[in-house]
Amino acid sequence: MPAHTNTDMPGFRSRPPMRGSCARGAGVTRPSVMFSALLLACTPLLPGQGHAASVTQAKQAGAPFNPLRGDRGYGWTGQTRSEVLGTHGMVATSQPLAADVGLDILKRGGNAFDAAIATAAAINVVEPESAGIGGDLFMIAWVAKEHRLVALDSAGRAPSGATPGRFSARGLKTVPYTGIDSAVVPGTVAGWDAIRARYGTMSFKDTLEPAARLAEDGFGVTERVEAEWEEYASLLAKDHDTAATYLPHGRPPGLYGVFRNPDLARAFRLLENGGADAFYKGPIADAIVKKSQALGGTITPADFGTVRPQWVRPLTTSYRGYDIYEMPPSTQGVAVLEALNIVEQCGPKLGINPRGEGPRSPLFWHLLIEAKKVAYADLRQYVGDPDFVAVPTAKLTGKAYARSQCHRIDPRHAAAITADRDPVGGTVYLTTADREGNVVSLIFSVYDEFGSGITVPGYGFLLNNRGAQFSLDEKSPNVIAPGKRPFYTIIPGFVLKGGRPFLSLGVMYGDQQAQGQLQVLENMLDLGANPQAASDAARFSHSQQNNHVVLESELYQAVGPALQAMGHDVSTGNGLGMGGYQAIMIDPHSGVYRGASDHRKDGAAVGY
Repeated sequence: MPAHTNTDMPGFRSRPPMRGSCARGAGVTRPSVMFSALLLACTPLLPGQGHAASVTQAKQAGAPFNPLRGDRGYGWTGQTRSEVLGTHGMVATSQPLAADVGLDILKRGGNAFDAAIATAAAINVVEPESAGIGGDLFMIAWVAKEHRLVALDSAGRAPSGATPGRFSARGLKTVPYTGIDSAVVPGTVAGWDAIRARYGTMSFKDTLEPAARLAEDGFGVTERVEAEWEEYASLLAKDHDTAATYLPHGRPPGLYGVFRNPDLARAFRLLENGGADAFYKGPIADAIVKKSQALGGTITPADFGTVRPQWVRPLTTSYRGYDIYEMPPSTQGVAVLEALNIVEQCGPKLGINPRGEGPRSPLFWHLLIEAKKVAYADLRQYVGDPDFVAVPTAKLTGKAYARSQCHRIDPRHAAAITADRDPVGGTVYLTTADREGNVVSLIFSVYDEFGSGITVPGYGFLLNNRGAQFSLDEKSPNVIAPGKRPFYTIIPGFVLKGGRPFLSLGVMYGDQQAQGQLQVLENMLDLGANPQAASDAARFSHSQQNNHVVLESELYQAVGPALQAMGHDVSTGNGLGMGGYQAIMIDPHSGVYRGASDHRKDGAAVGY
């Protein structure tokens, strides 16, 4: 039986996985994003302990809702929902309203590339904390008529005044985390334009107008988005234009409130009429430069010319007969491939067989955690903008190199590591597929939630804080320099089987992305999960900064003490730091699209 067909595989039937823990919402604490990897306890709130919980409880009669979870009647009972099937088209992303916009584009005759642009624009409206036209974009896509994968790098670039000396002269040891000096020149709109020009069938008028109308009409704020908005209210209040846009009446819009952003609608309509030039050469660029100058930033008109979307060759490795594809540097895509190679090459040497151990074995998780440590250490040592530094990608993604790293893993004991900074992030991943067989895997982001906290006046969007990922250490491959791309955590994933598209996937949230992809791919390719079950299964999040491992609650109960005995520093947590996943699998027998969306987010897979 093929490993991908269903969850009735040996690993799932005899050793079912643990279900992923609860995330944000009523009765759940919402810790700071910066420390969520350490403080992820899924704990009922007492009265007055949280705005989201108190508002939700105020709308309910009686005691806070805290029942036991019901079971599914078939397959793995921990699965939260069925896969969504479609024969003509599909969209999966982290917000249902945005997914519906993309599906409508497909039904109107647009292709997967058109739907991806439209979905992304709508996400800018309904998840402004995560992604938007002030951020950056990466894509891997299967082009049916060309019978091949393509990849687009539409990263932003540091402005001309971004030098180590500029920050060192101010006594700083790191690039500011928020504010105008944390922003790089955005790449998202240039990426949309490159996609539209090469593979789209619709104009910006067709793909951006639904988002413009949504921004004007407004949308209802969900529990998750409200909690993030509330947490970052102090950041939003620091900038006058941000407060005017994102703190209506001086505060976040509130749970179930309606938020409107007519300025963002105005920006979209400028793009509809003027294309990308409206952003990079026209009034929007002028507004960004003026805002930067007012705040003491260094973005100049000439800096917009440094943003050049590049069609690049994705990196790849094989695993269990599948071909896995990731973005090249300056992203962390190399870590997914290196970690998979280490699991494949070192598992037998260490006497750990993932398929044999299964998801309830401490050794299964030990191997994945240790492989992650090795791969992430190499990220920090080697990965930067390839226009500025030589990155040994062929070596890092090779089987021989993986075998040479096996000595770094003790099969029975956790390894110590050198402390490193953990990137975080507010990110949106989306995937689309159409009746022609095109499949798009796209991710874009303003980096941390609400990015730099700086809003472009008159246009209602936030600038990213991706520049905070730069280093001021001259020895680092990621040292800041004018026109340079920072290290990017955002990575779309893709899998081929026999030269045909098999799976489009992504896992959001900073440094969780590569280790999250490792885990969901293990669930599908080694343990036989369908794409929805692969998401619903419990995950871990390992911090490279302090060598701490957070396990979702059921996973902690099952293997936490054993991992602790092996030397791992572990704690129980919930879904907050585990990343949000979306996927479309293409069934190799019927060609049916099989969509999945993470219960840890608000998202949906929709198809027809």
